[in-house]
Amino acid sequence: MKRNGLTRRETLALLGISSALPFVPGMTSRAIADIALGEKVITTVSDGHLMLPLDFSFPDAPHDELVALLEAAGHSTQMLEPDCNVTVLKDGDRVVLFDVGSGPNFMPSAGKILENIDAAGIAPEDVTDVVFTHAHPDHIWGLLDDFDEFVFPEANYFINQVEWDFWRADDTLDKMPEARKTFVVGAQNRLEALEDVIQFFNWGDEVLPGIEAVDTRGHTPGHTSFAIHDGSDSVMVIGDAATSSIVSFAHPEWPSGSDQDTDQGIATRTKLLDRLAQEQGRFVGFHLPEGGIGHVEKDGSGYRYVAE
Repeated sequence: MKRNGLTRRETLALLGISSALPFVPGMTSRAIADIALGEKVITTVSDGHLMLPLDFSFPDAPHDELVALLEAAGHSTQMLEPDCNVTVLKDGDRVVLFDVGSGPNFMPSAGKILENIDAAGIAPEDVTDVVFTHAHPDHIWGLLDDFDEFVFPEANYFINQVEWDFWRADDTLDKMPEARKTFVVGAQNRLEALEDVIQFFNWGDEVLPGIEAVDTRGHTPGHTSFAIHDGSDSVMVIGDAATSSIVSFAHPEWPSGSDQDTDQGIATRTKLLDRLAQEQGRFVGFHLPEGGIGHVEKDGSGYRYVAE
């Protein structure tokens, strides 16, 4: 996209400034260790973290039990600070990004992907495909830079048709609670920018070779996870189907304040965790700690997240 006839990179070139971020000694660099899936390599890159009051994250959970659970795990009972992990798949000539982070205008603690992606050996221009789990701010607001250009200018873009239709609908803003109307405005601005280039998929589709779209609706109407296959092995990118490494696993039946449809979110989360526990498959959670790569084990009536 151009402003005043020049792209951002052309403008920076005229000023003698590189469009790539320089390495600064002491800069926090967080590309979490790669995991292999056959010839494919999956990496998570930190986009920083969020800061969410406990009563926003789990407003309808039994308070005393919630506090006791968090205290036992050594977590704050006032403010949760979930990580934001952008997943990168390297598959031959393809570099696939799952979501793009929040950019600079959501929370000061997030929007750090461009500070960290170099550590994964990737430049923004290397990304061939961007696949969205859903259109919440911390997943899609990082689409555009300050010049309204695509941050990943060479990429193809993919989103679930249900998710697109929900955020683009004329009545979505009116129906959304006041506290989340900015979510709608932000999503609509980014999706409008994608209008001429977006490609749609439905649950069950092979979005890209070896990448299957999995129905995990509830967090948003079109929320999608992705099973990355290599022969009989797979890794699943679950987005926000589970948002807390403690609460979502120990008590998937507790409502999450970030789910638009809490009942569907509970049903989806329980079904997904049961599947992952049975298959013992590796997965990546956008808001899980230590890069979000791990597996799940059954633990009494609930589950336990095990980081890898």
